[in-house]
Amino acid sequence: MNHSATLILAVGLICACGQPANNMPSEQPRPPRAKKVPHQMVEHGHTRNDEYFWMRLSEEQRHTPTPDAHTREVVAHLEAENAYADELLGPVKELREALFEEMKARVKEDDLSVPYRENGFWYNHRFEKGKEYAVHMRGKAKPDGGCPEKLDDFINENTMAEGHDYFDLGDFEISPDNRLCAYSVDTVSRRLYTIRFRDLLTGVELPDVITNTSGGGAWADDRTFFYSRKDKTLRNFKIFRHVLGTDERLDVEVFHEKDDAFSCDVYRDRSNAFVMISTGSTLSTEEWYLPVGDPNGKFTVILPREEEHEYSVQHANGEFYIMTNWKATNFRYMKCPVKSTAKEAWVEVVPHREDVLLEDVDLFKDHMVFSERKDGLTRLRVRKLSTGAEHPISFNDPAYVAYTGVNPEFDSDKLRYGYTSLTTPNGVYEHNMDTAKDTLLKQQEVVGTFHASDYVSERVWAPARDGKRVPVSIVYRKGTRIDGPSPMLLYGYGSYGHSMDPNFSSARLSLLDRGFVFALAHIRGGEELGRAWYDDGKMEHKMNTFTDFIDCAEYLLKNKYADPGRLFCMGGSAGGLLMGAVVNMRPDLWNAVVAEVPFVDVVTTMLDDSIPLTTGEFDEWGDPKEKEAYERMLSYSPYDNVKDAAYPAMLVLTGFHDSQVQYWEPAKWVQRLREHQKATAPIILKTNMEAGHGGASGRFERLKEVALIYAFLIQRAGLGTTP
Repeated sequence: MNHSATLILAVGLICACGQPANNMPSEQPRPPRAKKVPHQMVEHGHTRNDEYFWMRLSEEQRHTPTPDAHTREVVAHLEAENAYADELLGPVKELREALFEEMKARVKEDDLSVPYRENGFWYNHRFEKGKEYAVHMRGKAKPDGGCPEKLDDFINENTMAEGHDYFDLGDFEISPDNRLCAYSVDTVSRRLYTIRFRDLLTGVELPDVITNTSGGGAWADDRTFFYSRKDKTLRNFKIFRHVLGTDERLDVEVFHEKDDAFSCDVYRDRSNAFVMISTGSTLSTEEWYLPVGDPNGKFTVILPREEEHEYSVQHANGEFYIMTNWKATNFRYMKCPVKSTAKEAWVEVVPHREDVLLEDVDLFKDHMVFSERKDGLTRLRVRKLSTGAEHPISFNDPAYVAYTGVNPEFDSDKLRYGYTSLTTPNGVYEHNMDTAKDTLLKQQEVVGTFHASDYVSERVWAPARDGKRVPVSIVYRKGTRIDGPSPMLLYGYGSYGHSMDPNFSSARLSLLDRGFVFALAHIRGGEELGRAWYDDGKMEHKMNTFTDFIDCAEYLLKNKYADPGRLFCMGGSAGGLLMGAVVNMRPDLWNAVVAEVPFVDVVTTMLDDSIPLTTGEFDEWGDPKEKEAYERMLSYSPYDNVKDAAYPAMLVLTGFHDSQVQYWEPAKWVQRLREHQKATAPIILKTNMEAGHGGASGRFERLKEVALIYAFLIQRAGLGTTP
């Protein structure tokens, strides 16, 4: 297809109305056209026809060494789409390569993390020049507790990743006697991890192998390890006890989560007194505990599950501390004796507040650290248990992120926390919880000529159509015109109560330095303004998520943060649903849209309880087997609402092994969009055939995907095709 590489037709030199530039040929490469096979789906007396339903492949079909004819046909179609994408994006090939090298050059390749201490040993990891993955190290603490000068390697991810197109080290857990390491690996990108065990004194791999796990786990003693296993939909549904030296088929089931809306995990609590099981759905949780000294005993429930009651538990000094939304929309903090956990025994530690969301609590032997959110911004507050004295940790940027970091030591007066903003690289701090003094341990190094003072961060409030005010975080380079002519990328998510925080990105500098304004819309469906902000953007209120995003865009245009002809939007996963909805609602608003692993076939997916995530998400979207929920979801499902319209240019990215949003959703959506496209703007699908929901693995391989997106946007903005 190289004969079409010179036809710079589709990807950038087309105005927002979809007309080709005057000096460009009007002919475009032909996109792949998938066959149509009628497939009627009837629900509540309503019939939908999904002519591309045939694109689905089972997990077995995707991994068989001898693919059948159907599998070969689907793969051939996806590969044809990739060839088409490469042809259309051919004009920006040099720009993509230059962007990748530019982003990579900002990364300190031979980097070293800040060491932390746990159970008498110090741990950290390093990256080596040219290597994709980390090398993990540890060393025994000095007699005074300090970190030794030299730490020894015990996990080299680069060696383990050899021969694999994808590699992810899920987790590692060290046994209480510090000798054994349980670690988990996924080499397919389906979130199915295999757990193995290594003797850290000899370096010998133990014969024990545990398959089909979630990747995490917990040691009770030096021979007993608890872990969670997945069912066919990739739900964590059982907890098992493994004794070293035995076959996994002999492992004992200790917990079975039979409600398919719930998923369970197991962990060791920070006080090291208990192994804990946590099981939960979107709106309900339940926790169980087992003393580490009784690994063969039975787990005890702390409080039986209740509808719409979420709680989490920590232990300190003979008491359980409970973060709960019981009679507290924004959560409050309680405590009770270990042997008396009924609600009648709960004593309030931190009350509920209407204007502050309690997000998390880090519990130490004599301190509590509260992670809170007010007016969309995070903040940290420290309380000393023995005296009740409190102090905040203060921050000054208009939009920032503060979060507690790696703090495995329960008996400590030091808190590790991180801080970053749209203009500030991530910093790791140590906070003395008694003196309130901060020490900067490490600041992310941006190699080159980066100066934070060259960039400007703002935070504005966009009025929504129903009178709500939506916070928007903005960043741009000094000198960028904020009076109407600048291209803007607007990013959003708005689901699951997941707050989109204004983090620093060294890769994003490649857009800012070329004159882009970047904005992050904190729309309803997230939890930036408290739990009510989430509740007002899901289920029957889901449309607020989409209208908020459109209202933010119009506010930014009205206030001249963006050029009306060069406004771009981007989102991934449920944020891809957002992209699909807003491009159907307002196709005229955007020059181009980037949708990463987009959840766009909402109704069909939520009707299918055989695929991952469906059963656990009825509280987020609704159960379409109920007519009211079906009609509501049908009203915004991107795939079901494609219409004849002048759609903007679109870049749609997916992964063949995606377990969260199956590849066929974006593949079908792209076909239907092209059928109804009334403009000449291209609709491009790019499938990573080796990756899943998170995209490529490896710190530099991920940058190649970012470079692809940025090259697409830069050319669409009319800023050229070459470096």
